[in-house]
Amino acid sequence: MRNVTWRVLAVLLGAVFVYAGAIKIIDPMRFAIDIDNYKILPWVVSARLAFYLPWLETFCGVAVIFHVLHRGGLSILAALLSVFIVATIVAKARGIDITCGCFGHASKYLSFAGHFALDFILLALALILLRRELEVS
Repeated sequence: MRNVTWRVLAVLLGAVFVYAGAIKIIDPMRFAIDIDNYKILPWVVSARLAFYLPWLETFCGVAVIFHVLHRGGLSILAALLSVFIVATIVAKARGIDITCGCFGHASKYLSFAGHFALDFILLALALILLRRELEVS
């Protein structure tokens, strides 16, 4: 039964990232603007990342769901979440009011605290799943 619980959590985490990636793949320019709103990277870099990161999220989500290259998918997702959390903290400390854009239009109804809590929950889940994966093998 424990293995089923772990698989369900992995599938849920993977599905979140497949959805988030797919939403951004559909409208990469909106995502480029969301990245640029952080005022950390030049526009050219933001635009390039907007075309690359959604595919990376989607492929990592699929890897986690289907347990193919599972460790790599979890590691990359944890790294992406960590970078996003740090970028969010930096933007907030600089007084920049940002909209996440992580989940398309649905995320615009979440508060900053709600986004932040969700990011930490997803990061914790990715790290717990990664740790369990490393312990099992």
